[in-house]
Amino acid sequence: MQTIGLIGGMSWESSAAYYELLNRGTEERLGGLHSARTVMASVDFADVTALQEREDWDGVAAVLTEAGRSVERAGADFLMLCTTTFHRVADQVADAVDIPLLHQGDVVAEATRAAGVESVALLGTAFAMSRSFFTDRIASHGLKVLVPDAKHHDELNRIIYEELVHGKVLDQSRRTVVSMISELWDAGAGGVVLAGGELELLVHQADSEIPVFGCTTLHVEAALDRALR
Repeated sequence: MQTIGLIGGMSWESSAAYYELLNRGTEERLGGLHSARTVMASVDFADVTALQEREDWDGVAAVLTEAGRSVERAGADFLMLCTTTFHRVADQVADAVDIPLLHQGDVVAEATRAAGVESVALLGTAFAMSRSFFTDRIASHGLKVLVPDAKHHDELNRIIYEELVHGKVLDQSRRTVVSMISELWDAGAGGVVLAGGELELLVHQADSEIPVFGCTTLHVEAALDRALR
């Protein structure tokens, strides 16, 4: 099994989901006492969020690049960013290391196309929804990408940053997000992408009339495919 390199901490809840899913997936595939070979560098979420809010993306890239190099030095065979929002600097991180970076956007796009979905809605942080770095990556695979109306961005951001990153999963917030998905379905979305592990704690397939594609779950499955091939 190859060693999977993880850059985590954004948030720790999301990183914990990555770690759990990688190990559960390894156990399911290999049986017995098998667990995933991983190396993680976990950054301080407060630090990188402060840099993001100042639009200091060179600063964010510097932090995540050093984390990526440390993971590489520790013996990782390939690299994953355990975050959607900070894929904003994925190319800089990839250029700074000599091991491949498994890009979350590519993984999600391949999964949606394999499911026969041509138009997807993306739910994530306000930053991920209002900027094009992640939606463009998905769209580059021939998909149409929709996002919620701007009037919903602040509320979705509040749910993520004030509730989910602290482990608070509330029914009222689930209903709010499901109503956003319904609007996007009416607008033509054939599936919904949950861009962030925190949202996968809140919304599940049973909550949606259209297919749900969880970025974290799909990213992990692709990593296991690569590590165990």
